[in-house]
Amino acid sequence: MARVFITGSADGLGQFAAAALIAQGHKVVLHARNEKRGLEALEKVPGAETVVTADLSSVDETKRLASKVNTLGKFDAVIHNAGVYQAPPEEILAVNTLAPYILTCLVERPKRLIYLSSGMHIDGRSKLESLKTDFSRITYSDSKLHVLMLCLAVARKWPGVYANAVDPGWVPTKMGGKGAPDDLQKGFETQVWLAESNERSAKVSGRYFHHQKESRYNPEADDVELQERFLILCKEITGVSLN
Repeated sequence: MARVFITGSADGLGQFAAAALIAQGHKVVLHARNEKRGLEALEKVPGAETVVTADLSSVDETKRLASKVNTLGKFDAVIHNAGVYQAPPEEILAVNTLAPYILTCLVERPKRLIYLSSGMHIDGRSKLESLKTDFSRITYSDSKLHVLMLCLAVARKWPGVYANAVDPGWVPTKMGGKGAPDDLQKGFETQVWLAESNERSAKVSGRYFHHQKESRYNPEADDVELQERFLILCKEITGVSLN
């Protein structure tokens, strides 16, 4: 039995992943943006161990979230699922890029880390100069490239952890819209599988998956020098470092 923490699990893919893991007999801690959504999340996912709340658009709240998670004890897996799409660039950067960075740095290291990227990251650029000077140039695609860069850096630096990224596809959630063409179930199955499976194909690190198969990704993410510069800038912005 695994114990899993999932960010952004009040609705959408995070909620579906939580329910699927609980149905398989695993323990799950949910996360929601505020207390109202937290109570709603517990109603929607009966069987969850508890819910912790924090607005990930705030660096300080995200740091406090890490402390809350650590007081609950050690987790086998963390799924960095939370994300925003149609939002101001500063919020996209805070929620999609900086929050998973902060939580990776501060939450006690699990055995498995799963990061939700997107097929749209292919069109993204790291834009590291914008992290120094002008957040307004950061797009959703850029932020999902950042997530993949973070994942690959963690996989490189922490050999004892399985760290992988997932493209869930364009699925019909609140974020994806009702007309999204991909299979909703396939949108959450891969992260569930990476969080709990003992199959050899799931116990890997530094990979990018789409529907449980390794997939092509933006080669910029593999650039170790870029990864290191990215980590330095995230440290400068947030005040926390990846050890």
